[in-house]
Amino acid sequence: MSINNSTPLVYLVDDEFAIRDSLTLLIESTGQTVRSFESAEAFLNNYTPDQPGCLLLDVRMPLMTGHELQSELLNRGINIPIIFISGHADIADSAKAFRSGAVDFLEKPFNNEVLLERINEAIKKDIAFREEFVKKRRIQDRIDHLTTREKEVLGLIVKSHSNKESAKILNISNRTVDVHRASIMEKMQAENVAELITMVMYCEAPNSSSLEERFH
Repeated sequence: MSINNSTPLVYLVDDEFAIRDSLTLLIESTGQTVRSFESAEAFLNNYTPDQPGCLLLDVRMPLMTGHELQSELLNRGINIPIIFISGHADIADSAKAFRSGAVDFLEKPFNNEVLLERINEAIKKDIAFREEFVKKRRIQDRIDHLTTREKEVLGLIVKSHSNKESAKILNISNRTVDVHRASIMEKMQAENVAELITMVMYCEAPNSSSLEERFH
């Protein structure tokens, strides 16, 4: 599996046309691609999960607010980096946004250079997350191709059990454990046991959101 990193998208959701127009011109002047929407619903209907990017999101909008959209994205397992923009926000608004994972909260009028810098940082964050997803997915695919017994042996390797200990626990011969270990090393494409353990631990490391759900 691969992730398309060549064409990041900056999504802009704001119910004011003048804001959408001016910000689109500003962001596009840097070479970024912008998709703007007047409502949260329109964004949800047009979001493209297979491309990296970020979301510029107004806080106070009719029908579905920025906070409500953020909650809906979390419910759907979508963790696109969000930069909130608002001209009428208070401390409670910004605190709520950050608690739900927003990467920044800018009050209008804001410095254009700061905004563009935050956008670049958010896109880099999203690309890094996606690259991590691909790496973990490749490791998980290798684990999935192990036999049931090989997975059992792998679990004991990760727990630092010796061949002799593994054989005793699984009630099989040392030679059988040796055969399984060799097969595991080959299937996992690991050069040594230390690398094998590192791969498994990396794959099992927790993330801020479900990798599998995020790209559905």
